[in-house]
Amino acid sequence: MVRLVFGPVPSRRLGRSLGVNNIPPKYCTYSCTYCQAGKTTHLEINRREFYPVERIISQVEEAINKLLVKIDFITVVPDGEPTLDKNLGRLAEGIKDVTTIPLAIISNSSLLWREDVREDLSLFDLVSLKIDTIDQKVWKLINRPHPELVLERILDGISVFSHDYKGKILTETMLVKNINDSRENITGIASFLSNLRIDRAYIAVPTRPPAEKWVKPADEDKVLFAHEIFSERIGRNKVELLTHYEGALFYGVGDPIDSFLSIISVHPMRIDYAYKFFEKFGLDPDETLKELLREKKIVVRDYMGIKFVLRRIRKEHS
Repeated sequence: MVRLVFGPVPSRRLGRSLGVNNIPPKYCTYSCTYCQAGKTTHLEINRREFYPVERIISQVEEAINKLLVKIDFITVVPDGEPTLDKNLGRLAEGIKDVTTIPLAIISNSSLLWREDVREDLSLFDLVSLKIDTIDQKVWKLINRPHPELVLERILDGISVFSHDYKGKILTETMLVKNINDSRENITGIASFLSNLRIDRAYIAVPTRPPAEKWVKPADEDKVLFAHEIFSERIGRNKVELLTHYEGALFYGVGDPIDSFLSIISVHPMRIDYAYKFFEKFGLDPDETLKELLREKKIVVRDYMGIKFVLRRIRKEHS
């Protein structure tokens, strides 16, 4: 059976988070150039069931009962776009029935033009939304959306949601060198965000192996310009850079190998962090990683001079 709950993992936005993976690889509405989960193999916009809600809730409850550390959030952050799950609202309600831990979700925003998606997201305590550009041409270059999606409708949906929603809203803008890091594009995003009701706007750069090898982080001067213009338009206390690594405080529940594979399926891990993870369980990191490589369960990739451990894409989702 596929493990659908992973971690807890350190999150740069959410503290210590228990992850929920409600979408198999790699079903998404976008095929972002920088995605750490790899290239999209199933580009879709139609909502449907992927996993039984009861199975996910059962795994969440089991993980909570076994936790040895305090967590800040339970976060729906899957291999693909979480709002493709037509049972998302039921999932949120079911998790809230078994715990009082705050519930978060990280979405690429692409389906917020749908009222049913906005209704489902309203059940979460915190919603993180991706906004990489408001320019049609740039959007197609960086996010590579499903051909039936319309950027204007998405932006309108984000705006409506931001003013109707009662919880906490974060936005994230990923700046990729020579794609969406122009002053014009950055200023456009800042202007759009200034008309939303948001709690914090994060400016990020790729720090893990991206879907496309040519992807590079925006230069420092572009990132600093973004921070300055975002601060000017939104408020300095609402803007934060995500240009660092989250740290090595990864945890697992149950079997350490299963936990490790579940984490890196969504969250590629620096190899030095992987060593620390296995050492917590009394395992030899070298031997463990060699065995996983021999079994073809992982791959090791270099990005910006740092080695990362990634899960080999699994095919099953039953």
